[in-house]
Amino acid sequence: MSITKKDLDELKPSIDKTVQKFLGFSEPSLVTAAVNCLSCGYDRKKTRDKLASLLDDTKASRLADKLFETLDDLKMKGKSKRRHSEEGNDVEIYDSKRSKKLESAESDVIPMTLPIQPSPGQLTALQIKEMMANAQRMIEERKKALTQVKFESKVAPSPQGPVIGVSMPPAHLRNEESDKQHKIADLQAQIQARLSARPSLLGSTFTPNVFVPPMSPHIPMQKIVELRNNPIVPSKPTPLILDAEGRTVDVTGKEIQLTQRMPTLKANIRAKKREQFKISQEKVQEDIIENRFFDTRVNVKGAQRTKRSFKFHEKGKFEQLAQRLRTKSQLEKLQQEIAQAAKKTGITSATKLALIAPKRELKEDEIPDVEWWDSVILDNDNYEIVSERSIPREKKFEGITLLIEHPTQMKAPTDSTKPEFLPVYLTKKERKKLRRQNRREAWKDKQEKIRLGLEPAPEAKVRMANLMRVLGTEAVQDPTKIEAHVRAQMLKRQKAHEEANAARKLTADQRRDKKIRKIKEDTNLGVHVAVYRVRDLSNPAKKFKVETNANQLFMTGCVLLYRDCNVIIVEGGPKQQKKFKRLMLHRIKWSEEQIQKSDEKMPNRCVLVWEGTSKRRNFGEVKFKVCPMESLAREHFKKAGVEQYWDLAYSGSILEAAEET
Repeated sequence: MSITKKDLDELKPSIDKTVQKFLGFSEPSLVTAAVNCLSCGYDRKKTRDKLASLLDDTKASRLADKLFETLDDLKMKGKSKRRHSEEGNDVEIYDSKRSKKLESAESDVIPMTLPIQPSPGQLTALQIKEMMANAQRMIEERKKALTQVKFESKVAPSPQGPVIGVSMPPAHLRNEESDKQHKIADLQAQIQARLSARPSLLGSTFTPNVFVPPMSPHIPMQKIVELRNNPIVPSKPTPLILDAEGRTVDVTGKEIQLTQRMPTLKANIRAKKREQFKISQEKVQEDIIENRFFDTRVNVKGAQRTKRSFKFHEKGKFEQLAQRLRTKSQLEKLQQEIAQAAKKTGITSATKLALIAPKRELKEDEIPDVEWWDSVILDNDNYEIVSERSIPREKKFEGITLLIEHPTQMKAPTDSTKPEFLPVYLTKKERKKLRRQNRREAWKDKQEKIRLGLEPAPEAKVRMANLMRVLGTEAVQDPTKIEAHVRAQMLKRQKAHEEANAARKLTADQRRDKKIRKIKEDTNLGVHVAVYRVRDLSNPAKKFKVETNANQLFMTGCVLLYRDCNVIIVEGGPKQQKKFKRLMLHRIKWSEEQIQKSDEKMPNRCVLVWEGTSKRRNFGEVKFKVCPMESLAREHFKKAGVEQYWDLAYSGSILEAAEET
């Protein structure tokens, strides 16, 4: 989309005005950038990107929209101007043609000829032009007839005699005028007769409305009276007549104003609404500026209709609801089964204790009327019934019987479910004897297969040392050949041995998996956890050692960095914890690093705060977390549900600092 230089010159003041109205002040650089974008033919998106270098994104987008609206308005005005100029040229051409036709009609007056076989309900352009020319000619003739009648009435002879000073026209002139009036009357009668005979000729564009002169001597007085008493009321619109200047006039020559038809195109309606909105916005801004309490720096936004968008449910919402319902139903079913089992054994108090929970959270200083574990066996909500002796014990306490409840012994979650067998250790003599017996059994099986023909007999195992003893005379006959045969046999045995070793050798992936399998440990039955505290962990080399070893040992945990209390938590198996503990307490020399604290220097140290087991892992891959405040550090551990680790480490660091001071 490119514009000409002429249009660009016309558009530049409008762009300057638009920018000044948008920003509230004039900005030449922004105007120049906008003009360059329009001259280069940029589209709306590219113009917005260019203006974004001078403004922010939202303002650049809005300014680009306003610039293109201004450009559209300019184009529409140019089109309307060209259309008006073309219409003016057509009117001039039409007026010249019409004047020529009127001149030819005045020279030779002939009755109006109607077109042959007109199309019903529709007129051609040629018919309309002929009708308009004939109507104009009739008006001119009527005007002449009126002037002639007035002139005759003025010069009529008085009954007393001729008037002195008034000259009478000659007789031949009076005869010519009377002939003309006769012709006009005949012509009017013919037009009236033809139009009344064929009313569908003109459709709804023209209805003959014959003007009858009041003092015409050629029309009977009775006809004039009838026309005056019963005037012809037109049932169709009056004809459209244009004068020499192009104005719209009626039959009498009076100028009339036609109602303008509103545009029906969507583009025109939108343009008109846009102009009305701009005018209303300007009025609102003018009213606001006139108010002395208004701050001009505040952007006024018009009333905007909020867009109603679709509201979709999040993925998995109804699945979660269904899962909750299923879990609730399963829990209720389980509770019913437990209650039924308790009723069978006569022990219902355990079930009620398992199901009961505190109704509300009590404050630290508030003392409840009845403890929640006592409310199961007490009927009332207080302990007054306990002190009364008149009530028997069976009624005081519900569910207490003479039976003794022995809780079921359960295995620890860390115990293995597989049966464990004690290993049997043999002596060296017993191991040799067992190996000898196994080898003998294998040799007997092989000999049996050779005897049955299932396997070929093995070749004699010849070496250079037993060459003469095995081959005997054959070695003496051709020693060179026998030596080559023996060496080939030796090479064959060595190659088979190497191939067997290569077949048993693990691949690179298998070796890596074996190494990982040896390092990783099964933590399904329990996870070993260790918590370390270090005074200062700012040394990058030591941080690298801690992180790298934890990842190589496939351990999970967290490293929290806080002033004078750096906490390291690692989770894994017992072997992993043993190796990491040796790293933290022995391999890394913490004491070699000195820490500057107030005025004195003190050695760095690492302390094992706590080690134990947990049911599951609470952290993922080892990551570092910097916390400038103690509350943030505790909140970080609270998210994982292990805030007690921080309490132990932080309290230990405070006690250690107090002891040193």
